[in-house]
Amino acid sequence: MDSIHELLQIMARLRDPEHGCEWDCAQNFASIAPHTLEEAYEVADAIARDDRTALKDELGDLLLQVVFHARMAEEEGSFDFAAVAEAISAKLIRRHPHIFGEVAYANLAEQTAAWERIKAVERQQQGEVSALDGIPLALPALSRAAKLQKRAARVGFDWPELAPVLDKLDEELQELRQAVAAEKTAAIREELGDVLFSCVNLARHLGANPETVLQDSNRKFERRFRRLEQHIHRSGRHLEQLTLAELDAVWEQVKQESI
Repeated sequence: MDSIHELLQIMARLRDPEHGCEWDCAQNFASIAPHTLEEAYEVADAIARDDRTALKDELGDLLLQVVFHARMAEEEGSFDFAAVAEAISAKLIRRHPHIFGEVAYANLAEQTAAWERIKAVERQQQGEVSALDGIPLALPALSRAAKLQKRAARVGFDWPELAPVLDKLDEELQELRQAVAAEKTAAIREELGDVLFSCVNLARHLGANPETVLQDSNRKFERRFRRLEQHIHRSGRHLEQLTLAELDAVWEQVKQESI
C-alpha cells in the first residue's frame, strides 16, 4: 500500500493549484476520459502481444487514470480513491456469495445465471428499468451491439438457433443491395449499419467476440499487405505503378504463401 499512497501523493502534488503541473491542473473528467480509453486499449494491446513488460507499464498508466479521476472527484467533494476501492471490494463480495457467503452453485452455468441476476438487481436499485439500461454509449460500436443483443437475449428476444441468424444476414445484405441500386445515401448508411449489426449477432451466436475476430482480420490484412509491399519493392516498382489486376495477382501470391 505504500506504493499506492505514494502515487496518490504524486497526483495530489501534480494537481496543486499553486505548485502543481499546469497541464494536470487544467484537466477535467471530460478531457481525461479519452486518455482513459486509450490506456485501456494499450493494456489490451500488450496482452495481445504477450508482452509482460509492456503490460506492467500499461497497467500503471491505466492505474494513473483511476487515480487522476479519483483526485478530481476528491477535489470537488464527490468521492476519493479509498471510496473507489471500497466500492469495488463491496461489489466483488456481493457478486460472489458462493465465496464470501453461504450460497452454493451446482456448476458454472448456475453461477453465471446467478451473477446476471445479481447485476439485474443492482441495475434496478440504481433506477434502471429497461433491459438495455446501463450499457455505456462510449463502448466501441461492435462491443456495444453485442451487449445490446446479449441483454435482449436474456429476456427471450433472441433466435434459439443459428439458421435464422444467417437468414437475417442474407436479408439485410439484400436490402443493402437494393439501397445501393436505388442510390439512396441515407438508406445505404442505414442498411449497412443493419448488416454490421447482423454480423455482430452472428458472431454472438457462434460464440465469438466481434471485436476480437475483427482485430484478427485486421492483423491478417496488415501482415499480408506488408508482404505485398515487400514483394513489389523487391521488383524495383512502386505500388502506384501497378494496375489493380497486377496488385491482386501479387495479393493472391501472398495469400498462398501464408497458408
